[in-house]
Amino acid sequence: MDFSFSEEQDAIRDTVRRFAQERLAPAYHQREVEGKVSRELVLEMGQLGLIGADLPETSGGPGLSSLTAGIIVEEISRGDINVGYVQLLASLMGSIIATHATPEIAQLAVPRICSGESIVALGLTEPRGGSDAAHLTVRADKQGDVYVISGEKTSISMVNQADHILLLARTNQSKDGAGGVSAFFVPMDKAGISYACFDDVGSKAVGRGSVHFDNVEIEPEYLVGEQGKGFAQVMQGFDYSRALIGLQVLGPALQSLEETWAYSTQREAFGNPIAKYQGVTEPLAESETLLEAARLLCYKTLWLRDNNLPHTAEAAMCKWWAPETAFKAIHRCLLTHGHSGYSTDLPHQQRLRDVMGLQIGDGTQQIQKMIIAREKVGRVAVPYA
Repeated sequence: MDFSFSEEQDAIRDTVRRFAQERLAPAYHQREVEGKVSRELVLEMGQLGLIGADLPETSGGPGLSSLTAGIIVEEISRGDINVGYVQLLASLMGSIIATHATPEIAQLAVPRICSGESIVALGLTEPRGGSDAAHLTVRADKQGDVYVISGEKTSISMVNQADHILLLARTNQSKDGAGGVSAFFVPMDKAGISYACFDDVGSKAVGRGSVHFDNVEIEPEYLVGEQGKGFAQVMQGFDYSRALIGLQVLGPALQSLEETWAYSTQREAFGNPIAKYQGVTEPLAESETLLEAARLLCYKTLWLRDNNLPHTAEAAMCKWWAPETAFKAIHRCLLTHGHSGYSTDLPHQQRLRDVMGLQIGDGTQQIQKMIIAREKVGRVAVPYA
C-alpha cells in the first residue's frame, strides 16, 4: 500500500499551489463581488494544463489519471473553491462527452474544454425536484430532422459563463423514469435559450441559475450516446465528480486550518500564545484528524476509479462526509479567530458560505447515505424502488 504521489504529481501539486496562492487567493472576495470567474483566468489555467487533466488523449486531452485531476482540484480550491468548479465541470462533462458523444463532437469539445476556451454546464435538475432526478419533464421531441427542446432546468453552476450545456431531456414521452431520458450537447447561443442567475448565500462567482428552453432546435448529431441512455451515462459520471467535490471542499478547509494554526502561535492571551491552551489546540487537532481522514477517502476513491474498481459507495461517502467535515472545520477556524474571524476582512466566512452549497448540490447527505445502503444490501434499501 503506497500513499505517496509520483514525482510528476508532486511537481503538478507544487505548480498548482503556487498558482492558487499567487493568482487566486488575492482576488477570492473580488470574484464574489463580480459574480463570475473571468474567462481570462480560465484561459490562463488552460494554458498551464490545469483543466481536464484526466481527459483521454484519444479525444485531445492530456490523458493523466483521475487522482492527478483530484490533486489539481484540491490545490485550486485552496485559493478559491469557486474556481475549482472549472476543473470539476471539465472532468465530469469532458469524460461523459469523450466516452459517449460521437467522435466528431468529442474531438470538437474536449480540446476546447482543456484549453479553457469552452465551459460546459450540466442541465439535470428541474424546479419540481432535485433529488428525484430521473423523473424529468423537459422535453426533446423529434420533429422532422431536429429535436425540439422545451422546459426549464435549474440550479445550474456557471450558467452565466457556459458555452454549452450537457442537457438531459425526455425523448420518450410515454416512458416515465430514467429509461425515457436522453443527453444532448447544446450550444448556449441557440435561439430560444435564456437564463437567469440566483442571489445565493455563497459561491456567487459560480453564477448558479436556471435555463429556459423555448422550442430550441438541436440537430441529431448533438445527441450524446444512445437515445434513452442519457440518465445512466450522467449518473455513472457522478461517482467521479463526488470524489472531486470532496477534495474541492477540503481545499479551503485545509487552507483555513493552516492559517489558524499559524494564528494560534501569534495571538497572545494571558501572557502566552493561545496555542499554549488546550481549549484552542484540541479542537484544531480534531479538525486536522477528520480532514486528513476525509482527504484519504477521496484519494482512495479516485485510485479505485483509475484501477477500474467499483467505487459508488466510496464516492457517496466522499460527497456527504467531506462537505460536512469541511464546514465544521472552517467554522472552528472562524471561531478561533474571534471577532476578526466574524468580519469580512478574513476569508473564513466566505469559505463557510461557499462550502455550504456543496452540502446540497450534486446530491444531499440523505441521498448519499441511501446510495451507500443500496450498495451494501441492494435495492431493498431504496424507498421508491
